[in-house]
Amino acid sequence: MANLNHFVFYDYQPSMAAAVIFIVLFGISAGYHLWLLVKNRTWYFIPFVIGCLFETVGYIGRAISSTEYPDFTQNPYIIQSVLLLLGPTLFAASIYMILGRLVVLLEAGNYSMIRPRWLTKFFVLGDVLSFFVQGGGGGIMTAAKSQDDVRRGESIILGGLGIQILFFGFFCVVTAMFHRRIRNEPTSKAVTAAVPWKSLLYALYATSMLIMIRSIYRVAEYVEGQGGEVQSKEFWIYIFDSLPMVIVALLFNWLHPSRVIYRYPSLEMPYLMESGISDSQPRSGYK
Repeated sequence: MANLNHFVFYDYQPSMAAAVIFIVLFGISAGYHLWLLVKNRTWYFIPFVIGCLFETVGYIGRAISSTEYPDFTQNPYIIQSVLLLLGPTLFAASIYMILGRLVVLLEAGNYSMIRPRWLTKFFVLGDVLSFFVQGGGGGIMTAAKSQDDVRRGESIILGGLGIQILFFGFFCVVTAMFHRRIRNEPTSKAVTAAVPWKSLLYALYATSMLIMIRSIYRVAEYVEGQGGEVQSKEFWIYIFDSLPMVIVALLFNWLHPSRVIYRYPSLEMPYLMESGISDSQPRSGYK
């Protein structure tokens, strides 16, 4: 069994400048998201805010590693490895919740492939499963005593990423089908709603595709393993992980779901009860 002393944390000196840029971008985005969360009481977006914080702290870990070159220590590497791996999974959880609320807002439950009562629960369950599988793989890697342990952790992470890609792929199908149906036969609420719900729907497409691209990149990274092209060149992580995820964070800063979904009016309560969504959840309209 190979000794872990042969494991190389980085095949390069992590860029301090790049790490600082993304610390600032994710930090500002996290702060603004937190302000919007409290101001508009969009509590379902808490996972997204935590995801932004994971990304911020993850790049702090990379910045610390940059100062340690060439004698890297384990803790900063673990911080960046685990948090940058799990942050997008938290983004996905909030994205799933948006679609469920949008279906209810437009009173279009019959247009959804999955009943509104189960839509959010189904996708969030897949996301939670992906989160814990990836987290478990990351935990094995952080406690690894040998290269075999590292490979075992990478294999488990690949399984978690596979779950994420499957659920996200199906989510894109469900979203596209819902969009086609409500475009062809809009509900009265879709016609009269004075909020930019169509823009939010397109934002779901864009962010879903960005997270999908990032997940496929991560699969390639772990399939190749240590010493592969993807892990040995730092620019890949910034092109296919950092940049897509910061775009996701900033896009929802600009088109925050609270612009469309805030708190449900009491007159909609019978429909909401039938859909399985409670009064404490957001409704349409601005504060």
